[in-house]
Formats: sequence, structure tokens, C-alpha cells
Amino acid sequence: MQQSRRAFISSLAVSPLAVPSVASANETWPARPIRCIVPLPPGGGTDSVARLSMQRLSEALGVPVVVENKPGAGGTLGSDIVAKAEPDGYTIGIATASSHAAAPAFRKDLPYDPVKSFTAITLLGTTPYILIGGPAAGARDLQGFIANAKAQPGKLTSASVGVSTLGYLLTRQFELIAGLKMVDVPYKGSALAYPDLMNGTVAVMLDNPSGSAGLVRDGRLIGFAVTRRSPVLPDVPTFESLGVKDFDAAFWYGVVAPARLSPEIAQRIQRALADGMLAGPGATALRALDVEPVLSAPQSFAETMAKQTADLSALADRLGIKPE
Repeated sequence: MQQSRRAFISSLAVSPLAVPSVASANETWPARPIRCIVPLPPGGGTDSVARLSMQRLSEALGVPVVVENKPGAGGTLGSDIVAKAEPDGYTIGIATASSHAAAPAFRKDLPYDPVKSFTAITLLGTTPYILIGGPAAGARDLQGFIANAKAQPGKLTSASVGVSTLGYLLTRQFELIAGLKMVDVPYKGSALAYPDLMNGTVAVMLDNPSGSAGLVRDGRLIGFAVTRRSPVLPDVPTFESLGVKDFDAAFWYGVVAPARLSPEIAQRIQRALADGMLAGPGATALRALDVEPVLSAPQSFAETMAKQTADLSALADRLGIKPE
């Protein structure tokens, strides 16, 4: 597991990739508030990471950075707003492994290219996945849940934040590896699924711990297993340790802007975020959300997105999932 984690992190430090630009950065930038589009609802892990990082960016740049939640279509609706905005440095967005790397595996009509339609600014950090559940799971541990699901093929439900997301793709992979079948129940955001998990409306969800770790620690949700060791949930075992092999994917958060943003502005945003979040209180706050800070340079993040987009499309093909 550690070797796999190191390999993932090392893939983030890659050779430079050119980022196109239509103009040099205006020396007066930023002269007014910046808006940051979060493509999921308030309350989940993506929103928490966005608000933390945008607060640091606002402090560094000396202007307000206004977070706007634009949920829908598994994060692709908000991402499309960013793609179509003016590349002037006043609209940026939170990109995730779902809205960018996974989405092309599911949607033929994706309204943007996850790489070409954006200027990559920085990879903020990575987090593992956790399988969480409530009373409808019918078990308190992973082995018991798998046995219960196998005994009721096609009966138990799993929440997702849409069929164009990495969580959905990995849930299908988990089902294949574990030999079970569940019914997907889509939500606009993970925070909207938590109440239904707690009251038994849905059984389980493959989530990132940024939003649900507190619910697991408080005993309101069960943490069955994590894809990689979680510092904020050290008592939750890994899938690997429980016999579910080759299931150790990570989720990532990043910052993007519309294509053709000037490299000067992209680099200034990246440096401001790195200064505020790669070490010190900013890094501590990220880790409290179970996000390991990365803060890669724009060129490295661009290549990371391109590689993972290809890798996840290949995984979807192996699972028999075709874009629709």
C-alpha cells in the first residue's frame, strides 16, 4: 500500500507541459473579487476543501474570493461554467477526480474537454475513499456487509453523487472484486446522502473522508474500510487488509481556470495557495479533512489530469462501462 501511495504521489511531479495563453497577466490583477465555482453542494468534502483553500487565497491576494456552489450532473454542470468563463483570472473552479478524470468515461456529451478546456493551476491534495453505511447495510464490518449483499443480489442500495463520478466507477469496481451487485441511488452531493445513510434509506456509499469522517468518529455512520490508511480514521481498516485486493484508489482536488488564462496569473495563484497550504496551519487544516497537501505546479497538474483521464477510461472499459 505504501508503495502504491508513493507511486501515485510521485506521478504528480512530472515534466512540464505548456499552458497556452492569450495575453500576459495584467499588472493590476487582481483588482476586484474572484469567484470560485464549486461543482457540488455545500457541506461535503469538496466544499470543505474549497472554502479552506479559497480563504487562504483571499488572504494572500488581498481581495475577496467568493465561493459559489453550482451542483448538478456529478460536478460537470459547475465545471462547464468554469470552462465557458472569460480567462481573465476572475473565475476559477475546483476540479476533482470525478468532474475531470472520470467524467469522459461515462458521458459522450460532456460539454467540455477535461484537459483542453481548462488551465490547470494546482493539485491541492489527495484523499482515500471510505465505504460508509448505516442500518440498511445490515452489518457492522466489511465481511458481514459483503455476505449480506451477496445474499440479496440487486437489493441493497449504494449512494453516489452521479454516474459520471469516480465514486460511482469505483463502486462498480468494488462490486466486481467482491462479487456482489447493488442498486445505485444518485445524489447531487455527498452531504445530501448522509441523512439517508443514517436513517436507513440507502445502505452504503463509497465516499471520501473529507465530509464523512466526523460522522464515522461520532458513531452516526459505520466506516467499513478505506482504500488507503486514513490519519483521521486510524481505526478503520483498509480493503487490502480485509482481503479485498487491488482496491486502493485515491480522490484528488485541484484548482482550474478557463483555457488560455495567462501563465503569470496561474503561477501567482499556485504560489499563493502553496505558500498558505503546503506547510503550517494551512497544511494542518487540510490534513484534518484527511487531505494530503500536494500543491503541484500548473504544468505538473495538467499532465496528471491527462494521464488519469486516460487511465480511468481504460478502467471503465475493463468494467464494461461505455460512455452514453
